[in-house]
Amino acid sequence: MPNPAVLPDATTTGGVLLVLAIVLPVIGILLSMVVGGRHVEKIAAVLLPCGLVTALLIFDEVWQSGDQLTYIVGNWSPPLGIALRADGLSVAMMLTVTVVICVVAVFAHADFNTHAQPIETRAPFVFWVLLMAVWGAMNMIFLGGDLFTLYVALELLTFAAVPLVSLDGRAETLQAALRYLLFALLGSILYLVGTALLYGSYATLDITLLSQRIHMEPATFIAVVLMTIGLFAKTALFPLHLWLPPAHAGAPAAASAILSAVVVKGSFFIVVRLWFDVAPGMLGFSAAQLFGTLGTAAILFGSVVALRQKRLKLLIAYSTVAQIGYLFLMFPLAFSTVSGQLQNGGALTGGMLQAMSHATAKAAMFMAAGLIYAALGHDRIGELGGIARALPMTIFAFALGGVSLVGLPPSGGFLAKWLLLEAAFTTGQWWWAVVMLTGGLFTSAYMFIVLSRALAPPPEPLEPRSTVPRYQEAAALTLALASLLLGLVALGPIDVFGSGR
Repeated sequence: MPNPAVLPDATTTGGVLLVLAIVLPVIGILLSMVVGGRHVEKIAAVLLPCGLVTALLIFDEVWQSGDQLTYIVGNWSPPLGIALRADGLSVAMMLTVTVVICVVAVFAHADFNTHAQPIETRAPFVFWVLLMAVWGAMNMIFLGGDLFTLYVALELLTFAAVPLVSLDGRAETLQAALRYLLFALLGSILYLVGTALLYGSYATLDITLLSQRIHMEPATFIAVVLMTIGLFAKTALFPLHLWLPPAHAGAPAAASAILSAVVVKGSFFIVVRLWFDVAPGMLGFSAAQLFGTLGTAAILFGSVVALRQKRLKLLIAYSTVAQIGYLFLMFPLAFSTVSGQLQNGGALTGGMLQAMSHATAKAAMFMAAGLIYAALGHDRIGELGGIARALPMTIFAFALGGVSLVGLPPSGGFLAKWLLLEAAFTTGQWWWAVVMLTGGLFTSAYMFIVLSRALAPPPEPLEPRSTVPRYQEAAALTLALASLLLGLVALGPIDVFGSGR
């Protein structure tokens, strides 16, 4: 057993909370398998608030201490053992994702009520189990301290997310799920080959130890390139986005909210860990500019195609393609030509705040689109006349989500884009500011199209097909308000979004 006196890491006070954050979803899944589908929603209803409290406690521990939390599994320190770590970046993302999942769970009660049918049905049971699986996998991604643990978590996330696409069993959703699976498996293979190369070169995959040993050589270069391409495929960064629109647009509203708001953030988070924590000095100026160029292509392509959509959910899905592009603008903006590596600062904070505000805003918009579909029986944009009068709270939630996507004050999207714009002018990279402003105009255009159609009077009296529950509208509005209020968050004595590993 390693000598504790020379361990590079040790379990910190409060470190056991990290284990609890991962174990709670696992307990929920196992209990669901034992007690059956009739009780799975109750299990989720109990464990999700417990998970939210756990995330808040972890956030408070990191905030108060100003340092990361660590838990050494089995007291075996890396590289022999596994470490769980939570820094400001981890807890900010974990808290955001947990809030989104909890609110989506409230929204999903109407569509996946396990007691709504006289006999037990498949879809509700599967949805609640997969929801807890996504929650557990995301926590594992945020807290994992080595690249192989992140790989395992990423695979768990993939195999939980893919079935969410095809819950209704329709042929088109099954096809979309299969396409998603193929892209995800391609990304997994590339990522795993890269981790194998890194382990062969440095005999460790622990993020802290690897960051101290890694240096530029052919095997390392090939490894990080393969891992990055694999993660780009899972994140749906243009041009590897082909799986995302049909998958997100075809899924049920609650599943679409999870896929767009939560799932794509997992692989993006690992990209940030890889380049900011493992190899910040290996991303040269040209590579950083390439990341930004791909982000620019995503913004322009996704926005233009979104403008041409006839269906609301497809418009939101292509908007996600565009919004993912903003996340990759932070890489050239965080690159320092003086030190020759990525720096933790305003660009990183802006990028991660963009990820958080997008998660809350896009979940609200997909839920609002689902309610519009339930009321009208369709989501054709040209035939939305009168829906604002029938569902005012829903349209208001959709509009607030759009405010954050456009980047209007006081939303989280505004603060995120302000930080990125500030980094662009500080570093003299004005062209990225032009990209962000152009993307904002495109976003304003397709939001205007939707809202103008929704506010227009109907050609004939509107008769909603079904009554939308108020609590579903309130759930969408809650996340829309969260995206708006994120811009009012004041950073405290620590850099909440900093890496700090």
